Amino acid sequence: MTSAPSDRQRPLSPNIQIYRPQLASVLSIGNRITGVALSAYAVALVIWLVAAAAGPDAYAAVDKFIGSWIGRMVLFGGTFCLFFHFCGGIRHLIWDNPKNRLGRLRQGFGSRYRSFGLQ
Repeated sequence: MTSAPSDRQRPLSPNIQIYRPQLASVLSIGNRITGVALSAYAVALVIWLVAAAAGPDAYAAVDKFIGSWIGRMVLFGGTFCLFFHFCGGIRHLIWDNPKNRLGRLRQGFGSRYRSFGLQ
């Protein structure tokens, strides 16, 4: 009744091999990642404010970092995270509107593209 164990290695989850990421899942993961990044940028903002309150020497050191090319890339990344997360919030406001119950799926996909300027 029992068969011998197979020599062939079977995948644990075969659906992962054929899974195609959808727009909703990619935007949701992106929204979570940018939310975590914004928490780090909030800490950086506190460091900047503390340096400004500590005096001109501390502020000059932070300003020197912000003025460097690495600092500008960090600021650009923070701005991107802020707008991406903001647009994701607007998209959820559109989805959660009680008047948006009829045709929600069709309007939901359109709002995904519109909130990120893709349509």
